[in-house]
Amino acid sequence: MSSDLTFIGLFLQASFVVQLVMMLLISVSIASWAFIFQRQKALSGARNEMKNFEDDFWSGADLNRLYQNLSAEEQVSGMGHIFCAGFKEFVRLRKSNTNPNIVVDGTYRAMRVALSREVDSLESRLSFLATAGSISPYIGLFGTVWGIMNAFIALGEVQQATLSMVAPGIAEALIATAIGLFAAIPAVIAYNRFSHQVEKLENSYVNFMEEFSAILQRQAHASQQSA
Repeated sequence: MSSDLTFIGLFLQASFVVQLVMMLLISVSIASWAFIFQRQKALSGARNEMKNFEDDFWSGADLNRLYQNLSAEEQVSGMGHIFCAGFKEFVRLRKSNTNPNIVVDGTYRAMRVALSREVDSLESRLSFLATAGSISPYIGLFGTVWGIMNAFIALGEVQQATLSMVAPGIAEALIATAIGLFAAIPAVIAYNRFSHQVEKLENSYVNFMEEFSAILQRQAHASQQSA
């Protein structure tokens, strides 16, 4: 048995099953890092978008003008999307209903639907990171058990066992566990971090919905009294 203990050497010496496990874990790790960078960019963009929208909204700008400006954009997301969904429904219902409670309730339901879509978008790929973080160590452990089993089977076929004969087989088996941990640890850390960020954004969206609903309710009651 060769004593090449480099990563490439161990990979080439490993059995087909262990090689398959290693390649699978490396692929999972690459995909995880790609999704980590993608989610980091998306969540950072969502926070910036929320800050910019809140600055515009609470600056006292006319709601109709704000809605028209957002509607003119190619793509509206985050808090802006929730605002547009709610304001559009508010205008539509106010034309056909005089009961302010019905108008506000319908507006709030429209914003809840928009909120659900935004949260789904923010949580995109997080399930992959959770799955990668939970199963990668077990896949690596499977490769380790398989590799050690083959090493001992090969050891039983020789008359005299030495450490130099055992070491390569054990090393190529253990490296599968190492790769599994390398794939799992960043995925778990990223999943926990991103889940916390999504939760904070969702709470901010819900708080905005409550505040915006209160503003629209005052407008609806004012319109009814002036009618």
